[in-house]
Amino acid sequence: MSGVDAARIETAFSLSFHILFAVFGVGMPWVLLYTEGRWLKTGDQNWYALTRKWARVTAVLFAIGAVSGTVLSFEFGLLWPTFMATYGGAIGLLFTLEAFAFFLEAIFMGLYLYGWKRLTPRVHWLTLWPIAISGTLSTLFIVFANAWMNDPVGIGMTDGKVTADPWAVFGSSVGWSEVTHMFVAAMMCTGGAVAAVYAWGMLRGRRDRYHRLGLNVGLWTVLGMVPIQMFLGDWSARVVGATQPLKLAAMEGVYTTGSHVPLTILGYYDQNTHKIIGGIPIPDGLSLLMGFKASTVIRGMDTTTPADTPNSAVIHLAFDSMVGCGVLVFAVAGLAVLTWLLRRRKGLTPRIPHTKLWLWAAIATGPASVIAMLGGWEVTEGGRQPWIVYNLMTVTNAATKTGGLGWSVVATIVIYVGLAAALLLILRKLATGAPPGLDAESDPDVPSPSPSAAEEAIA
Repeated sequence: MSGVDAARIETAFSLSFHILFAVFGVGMPWVLLYTEGRWLKTGDQNWYALTRKWARVTAVLFAIGAVSGTVLSFEFGLLWPTFMATYGGAIGLLFTLEAFAFFLEAIFMGLYLYGWKRLTPRVHWLTLWPIAISGTLSTLFIVFANAWMNDPVGIGMTDGKVTADPWAVFGSSVGWSEVTHMFVAAMMCTGGAVAAVYAWGMLRGRRDRYHRLGLNVGLWTVLGMVPIQMFLGDWSARVVGATQPLKLAAMEGVYTTGSHVPLTILGYYDQNTHKIIGGIPIPDGLSLLMGFKASTVIRGMDTTTPADTPNSAVIHLAFDSMVGCGVLVFAVAGLAVLTWLLRRRKGLTPRIPHTKLWLWAAIATGPASVIAMLGGWEVTEGGRQPWIVYNLMTVTNAATKTGGLGWSVVATIVIYVGLAAALLLILRKLATGAPPGLDAESDPDVPSPSPSAAEEAIA
């Protein structure tokens, strides 16, 4: 295995593993803010039980994410030395800011986890704000670095050496479209996972208020984010068309440059015939989407060499997976709103019936959101190929030239598989047993929020 192959496989595997924890690190603190706030306001021990359970899950996910993220930081220097030596000045500030955000998150995570009986309920709830904000910033700083790789800005040359303005990335439209798209995706994945867990419990006969509240929080989180994500997705597509036209061409399997380009749904891109086989074309769809008129010219993959062309067969499939899963969740959201309105008019409760059909729909939102998120990252990364820094440095030139790294790839995969197995066992253990805090008299850890402090905290 060459150094380039080893670097690509190991980094791709590490990123795919880590991103699953990063999204929950973004989403869970915001959900905890809501559930603990509800407990402070109402005194309902079901909200307290949800918060305690999810706080433990968040702690586990934070620990695994910290480990996998640390591995990634070493991989950048060891596997991509030329890239870091040349352009480290451009993204170094973002990694520094990410480190400060991570340390702040870790400090307040400790205060939150060990402060249930040591802090007043109001102060304890307030410690969630730094966790939520810093956890979000930590991830978004890294997404800004990725956005810079897709559209390098602030780059110059002085005396034959590359110079960079590390603040320029914050003025890039690519950066803001990516970070907002990613933040909403993280909230969708979090809400979908929560909804799936509690919907599965209800399918197994657990129809108590605790499970109903858990289902409602997760389901409305993921469904409420869908309309926002559809808008952000449209914005991101336009930014890609303006800054990376070949990525857009690979997403839609457009080989020939021209106008009146259709939008093709599904199908498989044939690299030999340069056509999508089995797809459903919408006449003039892509031209209308990009320029609001059928005469809009779309740059195709015929404008570059095969070596500089992304793998459209993979990118088109990933893009369809992302859009398809997003549309599935959007359909569930639309049906949920319609059902809620109709049942409200008739005075029926619950507004969303807990039938098997609806519970299975709730379960589907979890994997659908995760698949959409992973598909989106494949489009982002694979669509930039063969460049690691778009139009400036290729992946081949950026990677280490050291051979014999196959052992490193195997070791990384083994470690991550072990972490995944341990995580599943821990989460399985956390999911069993009676929810903590439902009986305030039997649980000495349950504090009693004072109404005045609760009202002040919520306000």
